[in-house]
Amino acid sequence: MDSLVTSLSRANLAAQFSEQMTLAVIPIVAVMALHASAQQTASLQAATTLPFLLLSLPAGVLADRYRRKPLMIGTEWLRAAALLLLFVLFQLQWLTLSALGLLGFAMATGTVVFGAAAPSLVATLVAPAHLLTANRRLETARSIAFTAGPAIGGVLAGVASGMFAFAAAFALSLASAFWLSRLPNEVARTRSRRHFVAELGEGIRFIATNIHLRPIVATAFVFNTSWYLLLAIFAYYAIDSLGFSAQAVGIALGVYGFGMVCGAMGYARLAQRLRFGRQILLGPVSAALAAVAMASTALSSGASEAVGVHAVVFTAFFLFGFGPIVWTISTTSLRQVVTPGQLVARVSAATMTATFGARPLGAFLGAWIASAFGVKACLIAMAAGFLLQLAIIARSRAARLDSLGDGQRPDL
Repeated sequence: MDSLVTSLSRANLAAQFSEQMTLAVIPIVAVMALHASAQQTASLQAATTLPFLLLSLPAGVLADRYRRKPLMIGTEWLRAAALLLLFVLFQLQWLTLSALGLLGFAMATGTVVFGAAAPSLVATLVAPAHLLTANRRLETARSIAFTAGPAIGGVLAGVASGMFAFAAAFALSLASAFWLSRLPNEVARTRSRRHFVAELGEGIRFIATNIHLRPIVATAFVFNTSWYLLLAIFAYYAIDSLGFSAQAVGIALGVYGFGMVCGAMGYARLAQRLRFGRQILLGPVSAALAAVAMASTALSSGASEAVGVHAVVFTAFFLFGFGPIVWTISTTSLRQVVTPGQLVARVSAATMTATFGARPLGAFLGAWIASAFGVKACLIAMAAGFLLQLAIIARSRAARLDSLGDGQRPDL
C-alpha cells in the first residue's frame, strides 16, 4: 500500500500544483494583461469549471469500465498540451479571453478524469481500515499544492506577465504523468455490456437513496456554488476595491492552501478529539465563519484600513482551507465505506458532478450578480450560501455519527 499511495500522492501533488498555479494565474492575467472586467473574469471562471458539470458522470463510467491508470496518464498529457499551447499563444501575443477559456476547459477536463478515477483506485487497492490514512496522505499532497501553487503562481504572474507560471505548470503536468506511469498495472476488467446511461443512473440513485451521502452531496453543492461565486469575482474585487497586488492575490490563495495543509496534517489529532460526525461538521462551520469575515471587508473604506482588511482576507482564506479539508478526508472515506466496490467511481463521479459541477453555476451566478447589482452584492450572496450549507449538514444523520464504521448502519 505504501508504495502505491506514495506514487499516487506524488502524481496528485504535481497535477494539483499545476492546476492550482494555472487557476491562480489565469484570472490575474485576464485582469492585468487582457484588461478583463469583473463580469468577464467571472465568465472565464465559469468556462474553466464547466467540465466538472458536463464530464464528471461520463468520466465515472469510464473509470469503472476501463483501467484507471492509462485514463489518468492520458488526461495529464491533455493538460500539458493545453498549457503548452497557452504558453505559445501568450508568447506570440495572440492570446484572447476566448482562447483562455477554451484552454482552461481542456485543462479542467484532465482534473475531472483524475478526480473520478483516483478514489476508485484507492478503494480497490487499500483495505477499509487504512482508508482514512491513505486519504489523509493524498489530501496532504493536494493541500501542499493548494498552498504553494497559488502563491508561486501569483508571484510569477508579476514576472514576464505569467510566462514562467505557464511553463512551470507544463513541467508539473509532465511530472504527474511520469509518477502515474510508476503505478502498478491494474488487472484487466470485463467490459460492461450494459447501456452507458443505465450505468450513469446507478451512481445517482445510490446517492439519492443513501441516508448519509444525500445530505453530504447537497451540502457540498451549496458550498461549491458559494465558493466559486467568491472566486469568480475575488481577483477583480481584491485588486480593484481592496488594493491588492497580483502577488497579494496569489498569497491569499496560498493561505487557503496553507489552511488545507494544517487541516490535513492535523487530522489525526483532530480525529482523536472529535467524533466522526463532528469532523464532518467542522468544514461547514469553518467555511461559514470565513464567509462572514470575507463579506465584512465590503464595509472597509480607505487605505487606513488596508492592513486590517488584508488580515481579514487571509484569515478567511485560512478557514476556507482548514475546515473543509477535514470534511474532504472524512466524507471521502465515508463514501468509500458505504459504497459497493463496483460503484465507487460512478458514485464519486456523481458526487463530483453535483459538487464540482456547481462551480460554473457559482461563477455564472457571480457574473450575473456583479453585472446587475455590483461586486459587493456577490459577497452578501456568497455569505448567505455558506450559512445555508451549514444548516443542511447540521440537521443530517451524518453529523451525528460516532465513528466511520457507523456509516454502514442504516439506523444512524
